[in-house]
Amino acid sequence: MTYGRLVAAGIAAIVARGGGSAGPPQPQPEKMMEGRKVPSVVFKTRVRDESVGGPNPFRWQDVRSDDLFQGKRVVVFSLPGAFTPTCSNEQCPAFERLYDEFKDLGIDEVYCLSVNDAFVMYQWGKSLNLKKVKLIPDGSGHFTRRMGMLIDKDHVGFGHRSWRYAMVVKDGVIEKFFEEPGINDEGENGDPYGESSPETVLAYLRS
Repeated sequence: MTYGRLVAAGIAAIVARGGGSAGPPQPQPEKMMEGRKVPSVVFKTRVRDESVGGPNPFRWQDVRSDDLFQGKRVVVFSLPGAFTPTCSNEQCPAFERLYDEFKDLGIDEVYCLSVNDAFVMYQWGKSLNLKKVKLIPDGSGHFTRRMGMLIDKDHVGFGHRSWRYAMVVKDGVIEKFFEEPGINDEGENGDPYGESSPETVLAYLRS
């Protein structure tokens, strides 16, 4: 569990035991995220450039998060890792399949973000035959860390990865946040998936 969430959990536990003053009701984590501006970072991406030549005609290109979000209403879903079971078999294909429904509801882009490098994300996209969802490589985890969603998955040898969540972002500001329950560093409760599903996000957009 991240430090801030650990402190919050400790305070909640004290209140639940009757120690200290409960004070006013504390907002849910999702509500704490809504209204915040998404982090301003630079993503290290690879783009195809035929002028490079050779069997691998790609070059590095910096992409600023501000450019991805500015002046748009987008859906972002973040997941623990490329090529992992739930991400590959359920979440990412489902967002791709329902992409046109998001567009019909006024969403400009659907982004999938993961703490993986550009090479891995590119090959993962090819393996899933993605045509509509855009993959964002947060290789160093800077965006995820500043979102407060960076967790330690050392129990499965992954190192630092993203907790699973989704959000609607309008002009760089979080409009609605969907977080899977039980964020932690120990792998407790497995890898929940439901709150960040495309169906959940679509239900909000239709409401």
